[in-house]
Amino acid sequence: MEQERVRVALVFLHARIGSWARVAKVVKSKRANLRRVRAGHRIRGMRALASRVARVAGMDARAVLDGRFPPPGTCPHCGNEQS
Repeated sequence: MEQERVRVALVFLHARIGSWARVAKVVKSKRANLRRVRAGHRIRGMRALASRVARVAGMDARAVLDGRFPPPGTCPHCGNEQS
């Protein structure tokens, strides 16, 4: 479940930042690791990745792991609020 939440947060960051290369750079991860997470594979250091994603979002890691980022009701693909 945590892995799925990290994946959603990464997709949201991609929508905001614009490219996977930039996302990899700001979360200090290899693009191959991000590709594996997006494909549903487990990676070592998932919690560390969640922490780095949270730092970029200005939140704590628990927010990413609990599914509070992106905020509920926000489209994880475009960032728009859904009704």
